This record gives sequence, structure tokens and C-alpha cells, in this order.
Amino acid sequence: MATPIAKIEFGFDLTDSPISPFFTLDDSVKGRLDNVNYRLGGNAFIDVTDRVRDFQISRGRPSLFTRYPAGNLQVSLNNHDRAFDPLYEDSPFRGNILPEREVRISSNGIIIFRGYIDDWNLSYLSNGDSVVEIAATDAIAKFNNMYLAEQTPPEEPAGDRINRILDTDAVQWPSGLREIDSDGQLMAANTIGEGKSALQYMQNIALSEPGDFFITRDGKVRFTNRRNAPVSSEMVKFGGGDVPFNDLAVVYGAELLFNEVRLTREGGGTAVAFDSASIDEYGVRTLELQEMQLATDEAMAEIAVQYTAQYSEPEYRFEQFSVYLHKLDSAIQDELLALDIGSIVQVTFTPNNIGDPIVRQAKVLRVEHLVNVDLHTMVLGLEQLYYAPLVLDDETFGRLDVGTLSW
Repeated sequence: MATPIAKIEFGFDLTDSPISPFFTLDDSVKGRLDNVNYRLGGNAFIDVTDRVRDFQISRGRPSLFTRYPAGNLQVSLNNHDRAFDPLYEDSPFRGNILPEREVRISSNGIIIFRGYIDDWNLSYLSNGDSVVEIAATDAIAKFNNMYLAEQTPPEEPAGDRINRILDTDAVQWPSGLREIDSDGQLMAANTIGEGKSALQYMQNIALSEPGDFFITRDGKVRFTNRRNAPVSSEMVKFGGGDVPFNDLAVVYGAELLFNEVRLTREGGGTAVAFDSASIDEYGVRTLELQEMQLATDEAMAEIAVQYTAQYSEPEYRFEQFSVYLHKLDSAIQDELLALDIGSIVQVTFTPNNIGDPIVRQAKVLRVEHLVNVDLHTMVLGLEQLYYAPLVLDDETFGRLDVGTLSW
């Protein structure tokens, strides 16, 4: 057992740098036409792992009915030679200490973050220590600064609408960096106003489906529709003799208790659903969502009824737990590093080893990594998975008597 092997890379153009891995004319080594070690000039990922002290990654959202914010990265690097000082002319990275440079982090060869640098914060301490703190965010932050031209899309499925926005002149997101579920609910042919935020609009589409819109650990735009089905054979199991975990937080209460649901459709009506028995027991607790982009009021009413059935009682929920990857063998490390937002897991826990084990299937809402030379802690935030789509022939999600209902 050992700490997973981390690799931190920055997207730099070091064509003219003496440390560059680029092809150089007339150079006896770098100028050979048949070599495989030196490439033509331009942007490339440069390994800076030997300078890294520690890093933290936080991706995902804290709870349901909140939009996925930009994933965040903080990296601390040694800077005793002023390599990351933008004013130092002899820096091997001169001309590249700028915002918007790409950053990629992998662990055991598995990418766990890809995004763009926002800030280079330098500290020169009186004791001679020197460090640079890198702050980076994923592509969600980029979409937040993109604004759409006025347009009226046709009535089309949610996945097609997301792709349409990603194709616009304002966004121009590469097709190779997309994982978009096709089909989905029909979205209305409403006019998109001039200057509408691309991020806000795509998040509204995901909310209307309802589905998830986020950036994957390897930098792709991911949209899942509501029929995205879990597969138990791919489910990582924690506790109960499987992968050990620590610091389980359990929530039981009214955080996700809604017995009156009000949904309003842009260009349409309002759908209201309520649970009288829950209102009598707990009082009115309202969930209100606006600017739904669905094509019909009937589709919106179906969602309102589903939400009321799902959230009208208090929930006993495994909220989050930690896993110490440095205490696991490499095969299990790789299995956990591959988890992402939307992954399905199973958690088995017996509080204080008293009574029967509690077993829950859950969807990952949040992934965090806290890493230094000796330690790698992974934190998973969870959403209770009561209403997963019914999956025929699946040993877990194909059962009719476990509370998993098909939409």
C-alpha cells in the first residue's frame, strides 16, 4: 500500500525554452527527424509534479436542487528559483505565467481534474521560503462568461438543445469534450433573449429534464437525462467487508422535505402538486422552480407529482464519507479514482455496531481530493437513490420491491 502517484501538468507553450520537449532545428538531439521524444512547437502539458507540495480538488454540488458550480483546484508549489514569477526573465516558464492556462491532474494515471488557471498567488516569506498558490476552475466558470445571441430554437429533446447551445458562436465547445445523453424530454421553442448566460440556460435545460449538467473529472461537458439508468455491476461497494471508509455523516430531517411543489414553465402555465397527509404532519414545505423549459404543461405536471411523492417524508441519508486511498492497494485506488459525479455506490453501515446493517444505494453528488506527499484522502458527497429508473434484469435496480420506481 502506498500513496497514489500524482501527476500535475500545466498547459504551456515552451517552444523557445531550453527545457522544452520540442523539436529544434539543427540541434543534434532535438533536431532528429525520427525521434519520439521531441515534438513540434506549441501548447503542451508540462509536468511540474516535482515542485508540488500539496493540492485540493472540490467538484460537485452540496445538495439536490442546487446547480453544479465550477469545480475548484488549489495547488501549492515550491518557487525558490522564481520559476513561477511572471516578472523573472530567466524563468523556464517565461511568458506562460498567465490566467487561462490549462491544468491537468492525474493520480495513478487517471485524470481527476482538468480546468483552467485563474490566479497565481506568490509568497516570498522572510524565512526564505517561497511558494506559489495556483487557483483553478473547470469549464463551468468559462460558460458563466459566455452570452448567447437572440435565437429561437425548434422544439427538440433536451440533449439536442444542450448540443445546440454548445455549438453556438458564443460557446464553440469541442465535440470531443462532450458526453451528452440523447433524447430526453421535449424542450419548448421559446426565444432565447440577447445576452442570456449560456451556463444559466443549459442549467435550466438540465433542471427542466430533470437531469444533471456538470464537468467530468477529465474536462468533458456531461449531461444526463432522467432515464440515465444505473448498473449494479459497475457499483462500488463501501463497508460491509468491501472498501473501508471513515467519518460517515448522516442527515435525517427536513432538508429535502417538500410536500407542495410549484413548477412554472416559460411561456406556459404553473403545475402544483401536494401531499395532504405530509402537510398535516409537518406543515407546508414548498419547492418552487421557475423558468422550466419543457414543451408542455402535462410533462411539467408529471414532474411535480413525482417530486411530491419522492420528497414528502423526512429522509435518512448518508450525506458524505472519507476514504484514505493511501491505505488501500493500487487496484482499489484505481477503482475509486475513476468515480465521478453521477457514479452509483452502495454503502453498508452499522452505527456503533449495534443492530442490523443499514444498506443504501446512492449517487455521487460531490468529489473531493486532499493530497500531500504522504496522504491522499477522498471525500464523496451523496444523494440517496430511492427513485432510480427500473432496469430490467439488473440484480439491484431491477427489483420491484425495493422502492426504486421507473419514470
